[in-house]
Amino acid sequence: MSKSESGFPQTFRIIDASLNRAAEGLRFLEDTARFLLNDAPLTEQLKAIRHEIITGDWPFHQQLIQSRDSQGDVGVNIEVESGNNKKSLVSAVVANSRRVQEALRTLEEVAKIEGGILPVSSEKLQASRFAMYTIEKNLLSRLLRQDKKEKIKGLYAIIDTQSLKGRSHIEIAGEIIRGGAEIIQLRDKTTKKKDLLPIAQTLSDLCKGNGVLFIMNDNLDVALAVGADGLHIGQEDLSVDAARKLAPLDMIIGCSVFNVEQARQAVAAGADYVAVGAIFPTSSKDTAVLGLEPLRQVKQAVAVPVVAIGGINLNNLTEVKKAGADSIAVIGAVLGADSPEKAARELINKFEE
Repeated sequence: MSKSESGFPQTFRIIDASLNRAAEGLRFLEDTARFLLNDAPLTEQLKAIRHEIITGDWPFHQQLIQSRDSQGDVGVNIEVESGNNKKSLVSAVVANSRRVQEALRTLEEVAKIEGGILPVSSEKLQASRFAMYTIEKNLLSRLLRQDKKEKIKGLYAIIDTQSLKGRSHIEIAGEIIRGGAEIIQLRDKTTKKKDLLPIAQTLSDLCKGNGVLFIMNDNLDVALAVGADGLHIGQEDLSVDAARKLAPLDMIIGCSVFNVEQARQAVAAGADYVAVGAIFPTSSKDTAVLGLEPLRQVKQAVAVPVVAIGGINLNNLTEVKKAGADSIAVIGAVLGADSPEKAARELINKFEE
């Protein structure tokens, strides 16, 4: 009989139970990242941790199985009152993340015991445990944003202060919402922030009251102050990575891009959607006209909603949708109409045909 067999017969029960807990929790989290979020990097991270800790040769695993005594385990019949047994997906992710973290901590301590029972070092287990803290945060962030992300479709109406030409933000936004829009963005390049804040707050409250997403353009501080659902940034603004670190877990972030490389970089940094444009000539933005081909390429390259922007109207939105757009962002097509409500409804109906 080896030293490990004679010196630590019960330790194998600890290892077996901890490895099982870690593997079960990791599998649930991996499936969540893979099938619900379609997140390849998170899936690969979780799979790598699972493969790293479930290691060792057959004699080692045979000892673990032989040490198993489920019927004689005193912990089997210990019940903890948990109140409501129904779980949300978010709470299940938290529970399984903690399960893995605790199991890794136990294995980490066992790996330090003299005799070398575990085939993986305490240093590797510690690294995996710390990686799990970040993975838990990323999973929760993605899940909490999922419902908002799924609303990025159809009409994306941009309330541009200059394009309003003195009209009321709240009145025009109200008309657009009555027309069926489910996304409102406030874009303002001129108003001082102290004056912009009450406008943003009023729009945010209006959108929340109607179940509509409110997205702030450029200004993260204003978005945070009014509890906006999202932030939209351009290539010259705060980076997606920096914005993600500062934003709440449930705030979605969109990014304007001009090509596939920028789109991939934005998504890798944490963008929930990308906006491609200008597709057609527009007076609202001083930017190059890209045409439809970059839109097609970006749609094929990323697994997030793709918003088309720039010169889109009733006459050309069909070809924009055919090119892959999940949503169309418009300013003039709505704000320039005699009835923003009617214009919004017509755009939505045409896009859904």
